[in-house]
Amino acid sequence: MNEADTTTAHSLSVEPEVMVVSINLNSSTWAAINQHRHFCVNVLRADQMAIAERFAGRGGLKGSARYEGASWSALATGALALEDSLAAVDCTSRTRLCATATRSSSAASGMWSAESRVLALIYHHGAYGSS
Repeated sequence: MNEADTTTAHSLSVEPEVMVVSINLNSSTWAAINQHRHFCVNVLRADQMAIAERFAGRGGLKGSARYEGASWSALATGALALEDSLAAVDCTSRTRLCATATRSSSAASGMWSAESRVLALIYHHGAYGSS
């Protein structure tokens, strides 16, 4: 298992279903995506800030310790989804769009599921908030 907070994750098109996800090239997550060609984007609920903090590596947690206290399910691609996230997007990495010294953007297609009427956790200008 690998985890990361993404720099950006947004829709590129609806038909076909394509999104752009930016990952730090120095992260173990990038190496896993590059090798396995699939991943899950979990959209966290506003009350899941502690999970986001663990994934960002705050507090010094590494590896499997970042997954403790949460339940995970395998999706069709084999990627793991956080069971109580607001939404989970099961992605297959299709194209590496561009890369800089530290970031890569990849076009991915996937399936989307979401719960309505729940606030999403957002990170903007160095602070967490909700939508």
